[in-house]
Amino acid sequence: MLPVLRSSEMGEVKISDVVQSLVDKFQLTEDERSELLPSGKQTTFANRVHWAKSYLGKAGLVELTKRAHFQITDRGRDLLANPPEKIDIHFLEQFPEFVLFREASNGTDNAGKASAAIEAVQASGMTPDEIIRKAHAELDDELSLDLLARVIAAPPEFFERLVVQLLLAMGYGGSTSDAGRALGKSGDGGVDGVIDQDALGLDRIYVQAKRYSDGNNVGSGAIRDFFGSLDRFKAAKGLFVTTSAFSSSARETADFLSKRIVLIDGRQLAKLMIRFNVGCRVEETIELKKIDEEFFE
Repeated sequence: MLPVLRSSEMGEVKISDVVQSLVDKFQLTEDERSELLPSGKQTTFANRVHWAKSYLGKAGLVELTKRAHFQITDRGRDLLANPPEKIDIHFLEQFPEFVLFREASNGTDNAGKASAAIEAVQASGMTPDEIIRKAHAELDDELSLDLLARVIAAPPEFFERLVVQLLLAMGYGGSTSDAGRALGKSGDGGVDGVIDQDALGLDRIYVQAKRYSDGNNVGSGAIRDFFGSLDRFKAAKGLFVTTSAFSSSARETADFLSKRIVLIDGRQLAKLMIRFNVGCRVEETIELKKIDEEFFE
C-alpha cells in the first residue's frame, strides 16, 4: 500500500500505469508479471495494486478522480511527510473512515472489531479475491476426495456408468446409447472399448479405465498393453483412466510411445467430475461484481 500511495505523490495517476511502474520498481520476474488469478481475467499483481488503492481510498489517503484514475489527498501527503515503514490494514485502523468501512463490511455496529473479511486479509496477506478463490479451491479439493472415495466403494457397474456419463458430459460419444455400446465391461473392475471423439464418428478414441484402490498404481506394462490395443481397435488416440495413480515409469512410457495416450489418475478424474457436474451439483452460486465504469460516463 505504501508504494501505491507514493506513486500518486506527484498528482493524478492511472491505475494501469501504477501497476506497470511497480512491476518495474520491484523487478518482478516474467512469471510473477504474468501470473493470473484463477479467473484468468487479471494478473495477481494488478489485483493486489487495485486492492491497495481501494483500501487507501477507504482510509481517505487517496481519492478517485475519473475512470481508472486516482490522486493523493492532503491526508496522504501529510502521511508521506513522515512515512511509516509500511502501510497495512492494522495501520489504516487509525483513520475513522476506514473503521466505518470495516464495520459496514461486517454488517454490525461493533466498533473496534474487524470484519471476518478484513481479519482474513490481514492474517493471510492476500486480497479478498484471492481468499475467496483459495477457499473455493480448498472446498473443491475436499469434494474431490469424497467423490473418489465414493467411486472406489461403489460396485463395478457403477464405474462403467460413470465413465460413460463423464465422457458424454465432456462432449464425446454422441448419444448415451452409442457410448453405452462402445464401452463394455472388462470383467476386472474396469471398462474398455472405443468411443467416438465427435458426434459423426469421424475420429475414435480407445478408452480403458481401471477401478483400483489407492496404492495399487498402474505400471508401464499396462500402458504398453494399452498401446498394443490401439491398432486392434483402429484408434489413433487413447485415454487411460484409473481411480488410483500412475507410476513414474508408466507416465514416461506414455510420453515415449508414438500414439497420443492421455493418462487420467484418480485426483484428475474427481476434478473432471466436478468441472462437468458428474456426481455433484451446484449448491450455491456467489456472484462477484464490480463497478460498471461505462454506466457512470
